[in-house]
Amino acid sequence: MASRPSRNLAPDSARPGAQPIRVMVVDDSLTARTVLCKIIDKAPDLTLAATANTAEQAIEALKGVDVDVILLDLEMPGIGGLAGLPAILEEAGDAQVLVVSALTAKGAEVTIAALSMGAADTVQKPEPGHFNSAYRAELADRIRALASGIVKGRAARPARADAVPAIRKAPKTSVRCLAIGGSTGGIHSLCQFLGQLPRDYPAPIVITQHLPTSFVPIFASQVQIAAGRPTRIAEDGMTLVPGEVLVAPGDGHVTFVKKRDKVVVQITYESAPSGCCPSVDPMLASLADALDGELIGVVLSGMGRDGSIGGQQVVDKGGIMLAECPETCAVWGMPRGIAEAGIASQIASPVELAKWVAARRILAA
Repeated sequence: MASRPSRNLAPDSARPGAQPIRVMVVDDSLTARTVLCKIIDKAPDLTLAATANTAEQAIEALKGVDVDVILLDLEMPGIGGLAGLPAILEEAGDAQVLVVSALTAKGAEVTIAALSMGAADTVQKPEPGHFNSAYRAELADRIRALASGIVKGRAARPARADAVPAIRKAPKTSVRCLAIGGSTGGIHSLCQFLGQLPRDYPAPIVITQHLPTSFVPIFASQVQIAAGRPTRIAEDGMTLVPGEVLVAPGDGHVTFVKKRDKVVVQITYESAPSGCCPSVDPMLASLADALDGELIGVVLSGMGRDGSIGGQQVVDKGGIMLAECPETCAVWGMPRGIAEAGIASQIASPVELAKWVAARRILAA
């Protein structure tokens, strides 16, 4: 994946006394499997729970071992990682799947398919000899982020009543656009959301998903299938069209300006506070200005806090913000930012959020 926010926070799992994160490695390459196992062994907060050469072996092993994160190759002998993913997810319980992919053009298609099926994230598999220190650190960070909620759950900490975020009453605003943002785990959540949204929902939809540029065309095709409506990758000069979807490109922010009676796309490249490109913040902030707050913003599963700044501007303009709940998120980071800021009018699963949106057909003329 690309466009990750910089992180300087030590995760709970890396702190003294925390329970180790249990990792399973599924890869048919002995070289890759050995290197990945060494990366896990050298991290004090990670522990190798199991290895497998095929998806079939992984499915069988998961019947007798508990894991938190599964590193999964997709191209393997037998049924392969993609075909085996549903059974792996079923046997894995709460464990998160991190796809380890070569990210070639061919790999991008199967990787996007895996993400839409429920894999939480993907990381590039380097060529042999290129597993450098930066890669090792990045991989360990991804594992920690995906496992954070699972490890906390194992610790069985008592819930605090005051930890429940407040829900903001939704204003009675017109809805001229639906803007959706997500990152890690967001593609699966997005497919669930779009699958529940009625096909005749009339407002235009804009989506910013943290993805490498090469993945975006395939992602847009997946969105079109899931949404059942025309989907385009946003370009300068495009306008919001009822019943259509615009997807942010992988190398720029999708923003909007009002020109006479039209709302027009402008792709921008400035640094965003989140460090992400594309970023959810400029999408939400620019739509809030261009539509005078007449929109609903939805923030789905993702690492970091991208969307919180733009979400605040949506609310300040009189718009509505929704956030995915922690129970269905791969990483409750971006939605948590919305929830803890007190600007969410609903915190729920993607399916329930879609039902909420569908029931609110207050459309501007």
